[in-house]
Amino acid sequence: MSEPKPIVIAGAGIGGLTLGLALLQRGIAVRIHEQAPSLSDVGAGLQFSANGTRCLFSLGLENALQRVATAPEGKEVRLWNTGQRWKLFDLGAESRTAFGFPYLMIHRGDLHRILLEAVRQADPQAIRAGSRCIGFTQNGNGVTIDLEDGSQVHGAALVGADGVHSIVRGLLFGQEAPQFTGCLAWRGLIQVDQLPKGFLHPVGVNWIGPGAHVVTYPLRGGQLMNFVGIVERDDWQLESWTEPGSAEECARDFKGWHADVHTMIERIKQPYKWALMGREPLNAWSQDRVTLLGDAAHPTLPFLAQGANMAIEDGIVLARCIEAFGSSLPEAFKRYENLRIERTSRIVRGSAENARRFHNPALAQASSAQRYVDEEWSEAKVRARYNWLFEYDALGVPLGAPQTNATTSQTP
Repeated sequence: MSEPKPIVIAGAGIGGLTLGLALLQRGIAVRIHEQAPSLSDVGAGLQFSANGTRCLFSLGLENALQRVATAPEGKEVRLWNTGQRWKLFDLGAESRTAFGFPYLMIHRGDLHRILLEAVRQADPQAIRAGSRCIGFTQNGNGVTIDLEDGSQVHGAALVGADGVHSIVRGLLFGQEAPQFTGCLAWRGLIQVDQLPKGFLHPVGVNWIGPGAHVVTYPLRGGQLMNFVGIVERDDWQLESWTEPGSAEECARDFKGWHADVHTMIERIKQPYKWALMGREPLNAWSQDRVTLLGDAAHPTLPFLAQGANMAIEDGIVLARCIEAFGSSLPEAFKRYENLRIERTSRIVRGSAENARRFHNPALAQASSAQRYVDEEWSEAKVRARYNWLFEYDALGVPLGAPQTNATTSQTP
């Protein structure tokens, strides 16, 4: 008998690697094609709530993650000009008690390296860099993927995990025009030893103000501070998070903000800026033996700290569906899509709502800000806003029974 065809994954980002590792651990062959010529340590901070760490720990990554992650004691809100603090919610032991798993803050490069090493340990041949998917054809027996170098690969199915500018999504559903949100994002990393002594608190902070907000949190055990600043501007519409800016321009965008914000901006070695583009959630992700995952399926604004969590959840749920319904991959993909599309669409829309909440004009004055924060970040509203996110169990969500009329095909 010939060897079963592998599941081909376009994209070796967080979501693609999570799916690849989850499938390999289930005994299912994968081939991951990454368009970048090298798999380097890039990016900034990521936040993983219990719904994400539950998935990562299930892959056997707990010890490796604990060595590089920071576990914050909580999250808080601070007012843009006075620096006044309000507790948002407790984390640390509270996250484990309430949701069973910790809340971790991780440098993207550290997580990416951990996932890469785990995939390569499971199958040293699984990943191919400098290998860009530009087209595909499919039939009842599998998918043929066209690569940019003119070669082809054959698989049982194709998963587009190729990010916000997904080629696979465009091939499936056409290239849509994203809508500019009117916001520009700044990001950067700060060496904590360059900050004033006692500056760092072991919490994540959301600075909120009229027309802008800033998110900061510690990384690598408190060695680094992650900085993300969002400001309403309409003169920059390049959607690339590797475009360098300057600390001077960033400081101008936050003129009048608290001295702590400017202390951080001054110490960002290289700030980057990008335009935030909004996209309506897709109504479908799959066509027969091709489906989407992560930002390729549901790109979201970074205002709920759930983008990477969603990609990891996708990878776990999709791996479970492929394992359970592998005799009919189109059915497996439909199950996966049906299980994930409502939740991810709700997160995409909730992230956009958070932007308006963080930038509300009521925050301009301290007196109106107090009333606004008391209302919008009351304990009941915070629980309603976040608990459904953190409680989700991608490992336990019921997949349902196989359909009796499913078309059978070769198991991957």
